[in-house]
Amino acid sequence: MAKATNKSKDTDFMKMALSLAARGLGIVAPNPAVGCVIVKDGIVVGRGWTQKGGRPHAETEALARAGAAARGATAYVTLEPCAHHGKTPPCAEALIAAGIARLVGAVSDPDPRVAGKGYDMLRKAGIEVVEDVCETEARDLNQGFLQKVTEDRPLVTLKLATSADGKTATHGGQSRWITGEGARARGHYLRATHDAIMVGSATAVVDDPELTCRLPGLEGQSPVRIIADGRLRLPLTSKLVRDAKKIPLWILTLPGGDSARRAAFVDCGAELIDIQPGTDGLMDMKAAMRRLAERGVTRLLVEGGARLAASLISAHLVDRIEWFRASRIIGGDGYSGIASLGIELLDKAPSLALTRTVFLGEDTLSSYVVRG
Repeated sequence: MAKATNKSKDTDFMKMALSLAARGLGIVAPNPAVGCVIVKDGIVVGRGWTQKGGRPHAETEALARAGAAARGATAYVTLEPCAHHGKTPPCAEALIAAGIARLVGAVSDPDPRVAGKGYDMLRKAGIEVVEDVCETEARDLNQGFLQKVTEDRPLVTLKLATSADGKTATHGGQSRWITGEGARARGHYLRATHDAIMVGSATAVVDDPELTCRLPGLEGQSPVRIIADGRLRLPLTSKLVRDAKKIPLWILTLPGGDSARRAAFVDCGAELIDIQPGTDGLMDMKAAMRRLAERGVTRLLVEGGARLAASLISAHLVDRIEWFRASRIIGGDGYSGIASLGIELLDKAPSLALTRTVFLGEDTLSSYVVRG
């Protein structure tokens, strides 16, 4: 009975640490979003989460709050404590120095500089280590960081805002606003929890978006704006270019092109990232994802358009879909949210696993994991 009780308490405190870790989503890249709770005699004496820019780390924050109370306590950490010297000393060493008696971890860090070394360091210091508590939840929270390390690409979430029958605009091109205020606010929250947001050149040209987070209190969490624009179609007068010196703008484009136009974008503050073409002459999106991972992007939100969505789905690069559906029907002459995938057989169509449904006024948000 005691073991079951201890296991239950470990789960409860780890869930608390995970809720703290979520505060770092979108602001800590290229680092993981980590939470730490320090408990002594059943009482939380310290808590922390990875701060903006990735430092200080969660363990450092929690230990500072706990002070002398950390000695003999249990630390709940959502990711294996780091064991290497970087811009800061190893968190494993800090936990040892603070006198932690027990460490409960959620998931191992696959970074070769850590990869079990943090747990080993703690065990060698005589600290009891319990692994894999709430592992599934921790992997889900930090999937972007884990994929960046193991697959050299970020977590890609496709956001769709459509009518009930999957249309983004009428046949005349009217698209504002298909969904209501609640759905749009949730969409801005998604922006705040991702490192970067990407749209295709057609969407950027037609909509002239800002791609910023405009929720009260979260305006400072606007992600890096990325445009997939192989031919540099984006107007130099667009909102995205006009404020590129204030909010980062990266343009994925094909090598070459007009040198004067390329220079003009750079002068306006945009960064051009050359992506080699694939066999179809278009940008190789797998290569594009590798380049973004190299630049520290762990969580990428894709907001359109239909051809970009189709190209990422066809390349098996979409991991999650956040699908906002309005309670209205546009019909077959409207614009689809996803362009043609060229699928002839049902068993070749990507399948989705529904993970959550949220009702936002008259709109519905369905969250999916892409199975393949």
